[in-house]
Amino acid sequence: MSHETQRREGLDGQAVLLAAGLADLAVSTLGTAVGTVRGLLRRSDAAEVAAEAEHDLVARGRLVLDRYASVPPAHLEILARHVLAGKGVDDV
Repeated sequence: MSHETQRREGLDGQAVLLAAGLADLAVSTLGTAVGTVRGLLRRSDAAEVAAEAEHDLVARGRLVLDRYASVPPAHLEILARHVLAGKGVDDV
């Protein structure tokens, strides 16, 4: 896998996380977000606030994807790993 391919996949993943974070934010706090944006546009440190907001949205997007997109491990797989962890390497 080339460096450019890895970079593109990283950017695609970042975009997905940002989109998921934005969607969750819009659903939960649409009315408050409009007022917050108006206030942010009047601030002198808008660039710093925007960077912090991007960081928060990435974190929020990661939480949303973890909540809805991940498949939990199979119950029997968890039990098998627990049993294997209880046995030593020489016991197997």
